[in-house]
Amino acid sequence: MSSTVSVFVSTKKTEQSAWKASTPAVMGEQGATIFIGDNEADNLRKIQKAGRQLDNLGINAVKLMGDDWDIERQWAFSNGFTDTLTKNQIEWASDAETLQQMRDTAAWVRKLINLPPNEIYPESLAQMVSEKLTAVAPDAISVRSIVGDELIKDGRMGIHTVGRASERPPLMLVVDYNPSKNKDAEVEAVLIGKGITFDSGGYSIKSSEGMLAMKCDMGGAATVAGALVHAIHQGLNKRVQLVLCCAENLIDGSAYKLGDIITYKDQQTVEIVNTDAEGRLVLADGLLYAGEVNAKLIIDAATLTGAAQVAVGTDYNALFSVDDKLAQETLTIAEQQRELLWRLPLNQWHKDNCPSAFADTANSRPQKGGGSGGASNAAGFLLRFAPNNGAGWLHFDIAGAYHGSANGLWPTGATALGFRTIAATLLK
Repeated sequence: MSSTVSVFVSTKKTEQSAWKASTPAVMGEQGATIFIGDNEADNLRKIQKAGRQLDNLGINAVKLMGDDWDIERQWAFSNGFTDTLTKNQIEWASDAETLQQMRDTAAWVRKLINLPPNEIYPESLAQMVSEKLTAVAPDAISVRSIVGDELIKDGRMGIHTVGRASERPPLMLVVDYNPSKNKDAEVEAVLIGKGITFDSGGYSIKSSEGMLAMKCDMGGAATVAGALVHAIHQGLNKRVQLVLCCAENLIDGSAYKLGDIITYKDQQTVEIVNTDAEGRLVLADGLLYAGEVNAKLIIDAATLTGAAQVAVGTDYNALFSVDDKLAQETLTIAEQQRELLWRLPLNQWHKDNCPSAFADTANSRPQKGGGSGGASNAAGFLLRFAPNNGAGWLHFDIAGAYHGSANGLWPTGATALGFRTIAATLLK
């Protein structure tokens, strides 16, 4: 269908008996109508489902009509009316500039995550992110990459260890957004992203079906990069640094092995009991960096554990923090941004839940999936490296970042869920 379809929202009950009551959008002579009720959370979910319904009907262009489309309803529809390659077109009912910027940013995040592993690897990811942010704020951005064996000289042993078996070198990307241009300006926040551009599991190798979607394991890097893009568009005037910890977790004769011990820049030692628990190893370097620049706020995002998906499903992202005030503020922000976020347990004693007889800690437990409480134990590992015993630190385990197949709310692939909440947290 090539012509633009009009889409309405209505609080009136449908009289058309040919359509089931559960149908999100009812088709008529004027176009499609979404009949909503009194519960706005349910309304937004139904509107997003209606977007998926119209995409599945082959419609590729719509015009949102009427006075009942506020910005959040339009955004919900946008999330549903998005095919995997983001080709569908929307003519907005209002707030067109803001919504189009949000849609373009979300499309960029999804594109990064959906790119195949022959196109997305540490250096190409760093280049794409650097180019995007430089285009958004050319006078306020500076970029530094620490690549390959330079990581050893800089003490970034987690990233180097995980990525050294690949022909494509691992790297740490640091993007400095400094709108004041004062080189001595305080770093208000550091965003840290897990940038594992492909994850074979290493010697703890994944199954073929478990490995298929592992191009998405850099979803954290894409999400925090998109959050910074969105925050800049929204007027961010604080100095924020973006740190992407990038590697391919592959296997060859130089790959790290079970039983290896990594010594980090702060002299903490980590025994490897599972090479598929690699995300936390690279994020540790990013957390140490955040402490070195004395960031007031630290946010990391990662497709870190399957345990988080078991806990919250794929509609939510999981939040971990030992800073109760900051965590509660972030949950409130997520609710305002209409992004589902759920806090999971994290206490100081979670740091000790992966013991090792040979090092300060292990990187997991030697059990499938890290055993019970795997998501909290992974967060506890990161807490060991977070400055100030975790004060001012948020960890997002982005369980809702990617869907291996389409469902009633999302197309196949990346969702970009989380970038709005992180951006709004920077802007508060």
